[in-house]
Amino acid sequence: MDRITDLREKDERGSLEKRLVRAAIAAFLLLTTILIACFPFPPLLDFPNHYARMWLLAGGIDQAPFPAIYEVDWHRAVTNVGIDLMARWIGPVLGVSLLAHCLLFLAITLPPLGAIALNSSLFGRAHLWQIAILFLAWCATLIGGFINFQIGLGLALLLAALDHRLAARKPAVVFMVRVLAAFLLTIVHIFATGFYLALLWGLAFGSTMEPWRQRTARLAALRRIGMATLAVVLPVLLIAAQGQPTPDANQGMAMWNANPVLIALNLLTMISTYIPVVDVLFAIPIILIVTRALKARQYRIHAGLCLATLGLLLLATLSPRHIMATGWISWRFPIMAALTGMAMLLPWPLLAPRRTLLLAMIVCIAVFGRSGWIGYNWWRGNKDAQAVLTVLSHVPPGAAILPLTHIPDNRPLEFPSRYYAWNEDTFRHLATLAVPFSNAFVPTIFTAKGKQPLAVKDPWSRIAVPEGSLMTSAVLTCPHLLQEALIEVPYLRHWQQDFDYVLILNTDIADVFGGNAVPQALKPVAQTDFAQLYVIDKKAERGAAAIGHCRAHLFEEQ
Repeated sequence: MDRITDLREKDERGSLEKRLVRAAIAAFLLLTTILIACFPFPPLLDFPNHYARMWLLAGGIDQAPFPAIYEVDWHRAVTNVGIDLMARWIGPVLGVSLLAHCLLFLAITLPPLGAIALNSSLFGRAHLWQIAILFLAWCATLIGGFINFQIGLGLALLLAALDHRLAARKPAVVFMVRVLAAFLLTIVHIFATGFYLALLWGLAFGSTMEPWRQRTARLAALRRIGMATLAVVLPVLLIAAQGQPTPDANQGMAMWNANPVLIALNLLTMISTYIPVVDVLFAIPIILIVTRALKARQYRIHAGLCLATLGLLLLATLSPRHIMATGWISWRFPIMAALTGMAMLLPWPLLAPRRTLLLAMIVCIAVFGRSGWIGYNWWRGNKDAQAVLTVLSHVPPGAAILPLTHIPDNRPLEFPSRYYAWNEDTFRHLATLAVPFSNAFVPTIFTAKGKQPLAVKDPWSRIAVPEGSLMTSAVLTCPHLLQEALIEVPYLRHWQQDFDYVLILNTDIADVFGGNAVPQALKPVAQTDFAQLYVIDKKAERGAAAIGHCRAHLFEEQ
């Protein structure tokens, strides 16, 4: 009788947890939908640039003046093109705005949902810990606008959960599923394929260390790991053989996280957004839940995925920040490790109903309180985006716009949404919205060979860069700063003749290099607190006459 009572109580606890998890996930998905609907251009670094490129690929390239400026060559890039293919196939039907924001929704929600699916598959049921996994929806790679990467992470986790459920099927079936999964992930983002392989290795290792004490079990596990590796590597090699290398991929110096402080900051990217201290404060309840469970020995863990988590953390520590013409390499691994680590863990397996409700309340405060903080920053950042669209409405079709910015002396805490990580600006690519909203040219649309199928035709390629940052507006008034800037942005060399308008962002903050000075060749057209638009007088005297003060060393100051 006691056994029947215990089973009934476990079923009741399990049913309560399942309802709570489902309600929390539904609420989070609804909140994310509301945020995206209310703030169409949130402060996510690369998102406006992706939006503009998707608009071109969906048919905007056929509108004047773009047939003379851009061309599409799908042989330029065969990986990391998930959203590009969606824009080409679905954009004309669904509309670019709806598609782009659906993809943003997936970039936010798929990684934690994938980790929840894997956790459910490993432990066979819903658990309150799965609500805590939603905390990882917000991380540095999401704020960076790495849309393909984020979607790829979620798909890798979902496919790993599927692999775990298919473990009892025939080996040939499992092998083919893995090949198809690796093919899909490689098209979406190559890092997602590597993440998928790490998850498969962890699953193949096994849930405990016990089998590894026997020789036959070790050999069987090694065979499983080998077959998983073969299934993933084959499509990667096939796709890579069709691609083109990124120009200058082997040139330039690699940047590393060379000291403990940089390593710690890099690891923090797994949760950091606009102000990392705030993110850490919201994470404290979840950290306490885990540490108390570990101390009380009230937890379950998947040994193989635990090793995968440690391996990903090691990669996060040892990998460079920038290498081979690709930025923020080391950011990719901390969020992989965090998602794997939360998926492989089940703290407090059995809880009484009262403790279940208490734990659910604590976790929801952390998850939804932090989501509210993100919403506040999106509200602030969306106002900046709307300011840019306001001044861009004064630009005629076919114009060429030179985007610049004001760089502050120190990070302005009154504008938290404008910066993240190593004082990276989140508004850098807002100027690219001139492409879909003004039918105007901007030199910084993503067109890197080996990464994007979009290319710039001659002679426009002379004043374009495949991946660009915003230079200080002081380059127009300080000749020596202009000469330094030409190393990174060569399109500035003849800016007065090559461009029609100058768009300056972040103008409610004085520029550390040149203050608020502008050359006499610029005539004001429209302005808001955040953005100012000037038309260039091409007949005026050369604009780089010194006005106001100028700092001497551009790149050292930045």
